[in-house]
Amino acid sequence: MEKSKNLKEVVIKIEGEKWEKALDKAFKQANAKAKIDGFRPGKAPKNVFLKHYGIESLFMDASNFCIEDAYEKMMEENKDLQIVARPLVDIRGIDEKSIEYVFTLTLKPEVKLGKYKGLSIKKEEVKVTKKEIDEAIDHMREHYKENVIKEGKVEKGDIAIIDFEGFKDGVAFEGGKGENYSLEIGSNTFIPGFEDQIIGMKAGEEKDINVTFPEDYHAEDLKGAPVVFKVKVNEVKEVKIPEIDKEFFEDLGMEGIDTKEALEKQVKENITASKNMQAEEKYTQDLLEEIVKTSEIDIPETMINDETDRMVDEFAEHISMQGISIDQFYKYTNSSKEDLKDKYKEEALKRIKYRLIIDEIKKQEKISVDDKEVDEKIDELAKKYNMTKEEVKKQYGENIDYVKYDIEVQKVLSIIKGDK
Repeated sequence: MEKSKNLKEVVIKIEGEKWEKALDKAFKQANAKAKIDGFRPGKAPKNVFLKHYGIESLFMDASNFCIEDAYEKMMEENKDLQIVARPLVDIRGIDEKSIEYVFTLTLKPEVKLGKYKGLSIKKEEVKVTKKEIDEAIDHMREHYKENVIKEGKVEKGDIAIIDFEGFKDGVAFEGGKGENYSLEIGSNTFIPGFEDQIIGMKAGEEKDINVTFPEDYHAEDLKGAPVVFKVKVNEVKEVKIPEIDKEFFEDLGMEGIDTKEALEKQVKENITASKNMQAEEKYTQDLLEEIVKTSEIDIPETMINDETDRMVDEFAEHISMQGISIDQFYKYTNSSKEDLKDKYKEEALKRIKYRLIIDEIKKQEKISVDDKEVDEKIDELAKKYNMTKEEVKKQYGENIDYVKYDIEVQKVLSIIKGDK
């Protein structure tokens, strides 16, 4: 039966031998835990069990045993439909003879496509400034900086290797002691005023440093408390950033880069390539957004829910690579899955619209991809990632159709960009 424009209800009935077997399996499972006077668990006859608990007690477990068969039957009967979200399922009727599941299918929405050729959107012109090149090279030099032992007094920006112990009212307090601690002067990692008083000290020098803990300090007994730190400077190091010279070029290990001019040229090419990629991505998104404005698409809520769930899963996988579970994230941020889904909802809607727009253009332009094109794309990927074609195919596995879809998308994008 039709429920709305994008939803379709499908009723699947399981009865006869299949339902009887499901009920029998549910009985055996329940009987194994049943407590019936005069019988050990699992030994009560079925008629005794049913008299004691009723057949209705088996319905929920039996329905779970049959759901997979019902789902497969539903999918087989509706294989020609374009289902775009996970089907919702409910139980419409259930008794000792049969069970009726009702599946709510979300069908691909109709897209009334607006203008998608000859759009006035222009790609941003990419420019690289001298300042950007210099900043990139400075960042490279920063990467190769070294901390070297320094003679003389501690200055801002130096690293002081210190022993310290804190006292409140003459008594050492917990967590206030450290040995050979590397403190970067100016990093503001210690109590306000502590680092400033290290400035001017020399290796081997000892000093009492008077500071006051902030009023919002986490330890209750130290909030706003004046304390004294006994400090000894063991060593002073200064940060040495390499000059742009032969040694620096050797450290970089970039082929053919042995002069400042060659490095600047290479850095400019790298920045240009990165900016071109960003500009291309923005150009594509701007074009699709312009097409969306003149198109009509009614997105079902279930489709949005599916996409936000997918985005949450992507985020969970990303942070797990950093050693943080999604549950830890929710705890640290005092949030929930629903909060994350709400955050992603607008982006999810955009993704869906772009995907539907691309599919509709593909349909109208009668875009197709043959096996030769797929093979050529796999060959291109193999060369790009220094892999064999067989390795690339193995990576995709059963999802090799993603390669075909990617080619189709690129053909669509070429059309809306007006590429020849």
